Amino acid sequence: MAGDAPVLNPWLPLSRPSGGTNGKPGRSVQDLSTELTGPSAPQGRGVPPPEQGLPHASSHPDIGQAWWWLGVHGGAGVTTLEQAVPGGRDAGRVWPVSARPQRVVLVARSGAHGVRAAQHAARQWASGTVTGVELLGLVVVADAPGRRPRTLQDLVRLVSGAVPRLWEIPWVEAWRLGEPPLAHLPKECAPLARDLTRLTRPA
Repeated sequence: MAGDAPVLNPWLPLSRPSGGTNGKPGRSVQDLSTELTGPSAPQGRGVPPPEQGLPHASSHPDIGQAWWWLGVHGGAGVTTLEQAVPGGRDAGRVWPVSARPQRVVLVARSGAHGVRAAQHAARQWASGTVTGVELLGLVVVADAPGRRPRTLQDLVRLVSGAVPRLWEIPWVEAWRLGEPPLAHLPKECAPLARDLTRLTRPA
């Protein structure tokens, strides 16, 4: 309804400048995607019910990947992202545990089920019960073509404030038809690959 107040995200600042100085436009969220837009470490918030959290692997192979793709539900799009943005491996829908800290990127579809599953995973991480994990952010993969309904857009924005960073991948019809992901890359994959490369580069 016209005139409705915007949904406020308690994880984000109340305001964010939209322009730069001297009349120059400010940088977009896409330009700032390697910078934090949410908490960089667990905040010690409440633990979600066990049935809503992802399991922990008792031991996870450390095979030299730069990061793990962690699908928060079935059909999140991990297999496609693993091919479209090389460098990461599928964590098998469990928080990876190994001898050294592991970098993790959550993956969810943009439908209500997927975004709520991402919310549960984010709460689990924020509670501090997920150890040995450096959460880099969340990738939301479009679950349908066209503009996202406002209800879902508000939900994505809310959840984005609970993770360090948010990336969004649009609907790709060729992927749905089984075409090779690398042959049909949307432009949004380039900043995602660039950001993850920067975030996982050795100090």
